[in-house]
Amino acid sequence: MAALSETKAAIVRKLVETAPDGIVGTLRQALATTGDDGPLGPVLALVEGEARDRRLRNIIMAPVVPLCVAQDDAPLAFPLAALAGLWRGLKGMVPKEIASLLAGLEAPDAPPPSPALCDALLKLATEQFRTRRLRDFRVAAEACDLAGPEGAARFAACLDLAPIVRRSIPRLSEWLTHADDETNAAVRLAYKDAVEIAPDAGPRFFEMLAAHLGQRWRVLQLISAVMDKPTERFLAESEFRAFPERLLAEVDNGLRAFAQLDKDGGAAAGRAAGRGVDLIGQQIHELDTDVALARDHGWGKRVLEQKRTLAETAENMLQAAEKATYAVLPTQTLGFARQQRRVPRLDARPDPAAVKRAITLLAFADEVRSSVDHAGFCAAHTRLEEKLAAHLDQYVEEVLDLVRTGDGVDRDIAHAFLLVAADFCQLIRGERSADLIRRRAASACHDEPPGDDSATAARSGD
Repeated sequence: MAALSETKAAIVRKLVETAPDGIVGTLRQALATTGDDGPLGPVLALVEGEARDRRLRNIIMAPVVPLCVAQDDAPLAFPLAALAGLWRGLKGMVPKEIASLLAGLEAPDAPPPSPALCDALLKLATEQFRTRRLRDFRVAAEACDLAGPEGAARFAACLDLAPIVRRSIPRLSEWLTHADDETNAAVRLAYKDAVEIAPDAGPRFFEMLAAHLGQRWRVLQLISAVMDKPTERFLAESEFRAFPERLLAEVDNGLRAFAQLDKDGGAAAGRAAGRGVDLIGQQIHELDTDVALARDHGWGKRVLEQKRTLAETAENMLQAAEKATYAVLPTQTLGFARQQRRVPRLDARPDPAAVKRAITLLAFADEVRSSVDHAGFCAAHTRLEEKLAAHLDQYVEEVLDLVRTGDGVDRDIAHAFLLVAADFCQLIRGERSADLIRRRAASACHDEPPGDDSATAARSGD
């Protein structure tokens, strides 16, 4: 195929250059099998070149890259055009150095550019960004100003902190997971270096670190280390008060989303709600651990209310799970007077909508199993599992008994209910117990040979 015309190549290049990193990566994967000589070979070459270029850009400008990725709710965010303009300007100023670094990235086992070299290059770009003399830097600065008041000045202030942030990024995991006197001292030293650059740099420094965390709110732990676990009042009167206030707002948003769970949404919806509960529990624990909260007013009172709301909403969900499970497995009364007993009703197939609702709620209960202790509803969760496990044991045995001894029992309907019971059992006890019910159901309802397991294993939850 002939090469792209200059006009078409320019259009494709512009589209690729302005696309987010994720889109470029997806394009690269999609075109990987095209080959250099294929119809899309020229496009592949453009995408490959852009991917290499961005890899180097993201190394040199690592401290500010997350600030320029779309984060609508991020307190410190800048347009992607700012990062792109800064990078184009730097490449135009030192083209040979950038070309050499790009070539080095292609060499096998070649180390990335040193932090000192990256800092020097970023400092050069920062100086030109402030002066706005060169076109690419001027475009980047104007994009920041259009995005918010004093945007260019705020972005330049972040660039000033880049060397300290670059040194801190590799240590974030250690600081958060192995907090002790040594790591806390390292956090304080990094903070001290930041405020020496600018007295008001403290919040900006922690916002930049937060942008490099998968869970931005965890930066509160680092602030606590610097302030030596501040009291609620001291933190509320400091320049860092926005951090716990945002976390409290996130918890409120999470609680609202949890309360609005679509109970007919299926297992995925139930598990998503369970993960949300786990996250809320972690966030509340973070506040409790990092701040000496009051209990009768302010943040402390609000946290207590959030804990209560979380536990009450979760317990309501568990109660709904119990009711939904019973509704799917209907029973009827047989016999007279003292001889009456309730047995499974097998006159119609399971209601798919009711099954889906029960699966949604039981999936939620399964997902929160590891977080019930710190979320405040462990007893309710334990009661639910014990009660439903016993109910399913009895229900399965009675259905199997009806299949073996009952007259006029529709085996297909019985088998359908046993499979539903197995799905419920899997969410309560695990896959092995559920598989045993499925094998026993196949054996009883369709005369298939049973496995070696016994009914005892089903009750044990093995």
